[in-house]
Amino acid sequence: MRYFLGLDLGTGGIKTVLFTEEGKEVTYALQEYPLYQPHNGWSEQEPEDWYNAAITTIKKVMDTSGVPKEEVLGIGIAGQMMGAVLLDDRGEPLRRAILWNDQRTEEATKEMSRRVNPKRMLKVTCNPPREGLTAAKIFWVEQNEPEIYSKVRHILLPKDYVRFRLTGEFATEVSDASATQLLDVPKRCWSDEMMDGVGVKPYMLGKVYESYEVTGTLKPDVANYVGLSEKTVIVGGAGDNAAASVGTGVVSEGRAMTTIGTSGVVFAYTNRPAIDPKGRVYTFCTAVPDSWHMMGLVNSAGLSLKWYRNNYYPDDEDYLQIDKDAEASAIGSNRLIYLPYLMGEVTPHLDVNCRGAFIGLSAIHQKKDLTRAIMEGVTFALNESMDIYRELGVEPTFMRMCGGGSKSPLWRQMMADIYNVPVVLPAGVSENSAALGAAILAMVGTETYSSVPEACDKIVSLRNEVYDPIPENVEKYAKVGELYREMYPALKEQFKKLVQLKL
Repeated sequence: MRYFLGLDLGTGGIKTVLFTEEGKEVTYALQEYPLYQPHNGWSEQEPEDWYNAAITTIKKVMDTSGVPKEEVLGIGIAGQMMGAVLLDDRGEPLRRAILWNDQRTEEATKEMSRRVNPKRMLKVTCNPPREGLTAAKIFWVEQNEPEIYSKVRHILLPKDYVRFRLTGEFATEVSDASATQLLDVPKRCWSDEMMDGVGVKPYMLGKVYESYEVTGTLKPDVANYVGLSEKTVIVGGAGDNAAASVGTGVVSEGRAMTTIGTSGVVFAYTNRPAIDPKGRVYTFCTAVPDSWHMMGLVNSAGLSLKWYRNNYYPDDEDYLQIDKDAEASAIGSNRLIYLPYLMGEVTPHLDVNCRGAFIGLSAIHQKKDLTRAIMEGVTFALNESMDIYRELGVEPTFMRMCGGGSKSPLWRQMMADIYNVPVVLPAGVSENSAALGAAILAMVGTETYSSVPEACDKIVSLRNEVYDPIPENVEKYAKVGELYREMYPALKEQFKKLVQLKL
């Protein structure tokens, strides 16, 4: 029997899942780690926490499963994207990693845009200058922490730091590297032009692989500690959403998925590097060679509900009471609208200054109304990506849903009604889709399957249940959604003033 490990390196923690070559889940382990926010809008983590969580969960999975180490052929890592891990000449972190949802780079991005022609950046990287992408964070460190930047010898993405610690190799792959704004996305290689513009030296960046390609093997000391063979290979892996797209079978034209984790993503596959000329959604390489994807991002999707749970449902670990209370409120949450901008927003507004808000709050509202309003507000925000795709001629016939939010039947139906398309789920554990996608890439890298699409066709299936839009609900949500879309433009300037307010 052959087995494969899929690691899903998220913002809240890492999940390591062991799969058979048929994609059947054997066992898993999860470990959380801290998030640091030293200033309003900042978001950082310690890279060492990721590595310790990775080896701890791999060891636990191996100990629990009893699978012989020689039968685990490969490891794939899915990772939170857009971070910046800066290392010195010994491979030691010079500071905490700056994460995908960090909002400090507005001025740095403006300066970067003066150095690099935005039109060229759009053509080469398929995206306009964006505050949330890795290049802006690197540039911020260069401008604001020059003593640290002078010592930088290696720049890695979060999952690639874990790879480095497991294998000793400085490497990345195309899907995650697409979000650095240093990659020539159509050509799937580093761009000298972008590196020169931002001030990054070629030696700082690891070798770029396709997502299924082998990047190294486990170091002997690591293999011995976690209970694996030194011959166990590590493949390129993928950014978390590209990995989830593999785990849900979104590997051919016309397929799409929505992931609700800490962030929320609406992901659509394309066989060409399609670009939104207004720059509202991302275009990145996907984990299938010669393929790309468009991606809309809501920064605080699951994070909105997690923030709410931590403050008002501290004992509801599995969100069961939250689901029950939200269902007890009617569509429209008793005329209450929630804007999920806890960490600024990306799609479609690209505004680091906007903030979360309940609009319409009155004495008649109860806890259940606020609860439902959060779920609806997140889904309205996700639907703005669907509006953009439709505008660009991309019209998914079904929406595959994964991530922690997919565990909620209420949220599944809400999404079907607001998107006005049927929602389906993978037959496996949908919140483990990214880990499965990473493991599938390892299967292809070890030649267990000949290609990613072939592996997905044999491994990924969908549940029989389909959440069809309910016409009456669609009509009601359309009315609320129209009002939702008016809220951000009306509050944009007030958000900025609030962030800049000095007392």
